[in-house]
Amino acid sequence: MTVAENVARARGACAERLMCHPRLPLVAALDAERPAVHIWDHSSGQLSEIGTVGADLPGYDDAPSWERWKRTPTAAWHPEQPLLVVAGEEGAVRWTPAGCSVLEPAVGYRNLAFSPDGRTLWASPSSGGDERSDALDLATGAVRPGLWWDTGVAEHPGGGLVLTLQSDQGATHGLFARVDDETAPAPMRVLRRALILDVDGYETPVFSADGRHFAIRGNAYENTLEVFAFPSLHRVLATTLGEPSPGYPYPPEWLEQMHAWSRHNIAFGARPDVLWIGTPTGTLIELNIDSQQAVEHDVLTGSRVTALAATATGELLVAGREGDLVLLSVPGGDPAKGSEALVTAFLDATSDVPEDCDLEEHLVITDGDRAWEPDDLASVTTATGADPSWLQLRAAINNVFEQDT
Repeated sequence: MTVAENVARARGACAERLMCHPRLPLVAALDAERPAVHIWDHSSGQLSEIGTVGADLPGYDDAPSWERWKRTPTAAWHPEQPLLVVAGEEGAVRWTPAGCSVLEPAVGYRNLAFSPDGRTLWASPSSGGDERSDALDLATGAVRPGLWWDTGVAEHPGGGLVLTLQSDQGATHGLFARVDDETAPAPMRVLRRALILDVDGYETPVFSADGRHFAIRGNAYENTLEVFAFPSLHRVLATTLGEPSPGYPYPPEWLEQMHAWSRHNIAFGARPDVLWIGTPTGTLIELNIDSQQAVEHDVLTGSRVTALAATATGELLVAGREGDLVLLSVPGGDPAKGSEALVTAFLDATSDVPEDCDLEEHLVITDGDRAWEPDDLASVTTATGADPSWLQLRAAINNVFEQDT
């Protein structure tokens, strides 16, 4: 059992998501009540709010979920500098400790991420259409069209490889891409090995510090949690937080319980074999991935966890419904060991997808249990109720085409 030590505590606006800078003691907290982003400094074991983007914007109030989603901002940290880009309904701004400035062009972006070298800002959907993304060279303003992605970009700790999601109501692809940093704007070079997840509505993947595992929260219909080994992509854990979906129509009490769980409540801390999970009761669950043993820690008495994230040094930041922000120190290990070798092994076992092609004709996909070549999916005509719904749907569609021919 890990001993989580309370380092600092502060109170501000309730945060629905915490985004820690990858190297500096800074965190961006997305306000749960309005389309604002608060920036906190946690250096020297203290928590201090040092800036806000969108503080004067009207609150969400009782806006329908679709309208609220459209107004919720997205943000991304530069990998080295104290620079945060925030995009919302009125455009995008750059925040630094010196103040804010307008970023052009940046209207309509729902997702942002920096390339590993910081020269390129990846943004989607593209200003030229929903089926593409933009790669922006921040130094020159040049824009390059790229792969469509819609759910964050996670960089592997070993470098040179990223993972993003491409969602569809029938299924979601987890796309791995190597990064070409020799040019700017830097493109994502999509690789053939890919993940497939049932339905849609997932959150950005989270890698462990040593790169041996990554976890994905979702989906649109229940609070699933899946953990995969890397580079094998073997699924080592699949569970549901709270009660599984009872099916449509959803009982009001189940919907209330489902929405009580934060969508951004997982983090790998200093120990790469431990995944932390925030709960609606204000506790943190310490889950050992290797042994799959869990221990519960009381952190926010009487206030549910609304967001959880790990800092660059492996500490944990926990946000609560009453506006609490808690910095926790947890013992760690040697997170960097073996990361680059894992990326090399993955790249050696796959190849690039040709540019401007139909992805499904080239991807070798896995759900973490079994794998399918493109020809396998084109010919599958049988599936059982135990199979994922995307495979059942594919079999049904193939059957229709087979009968027509």
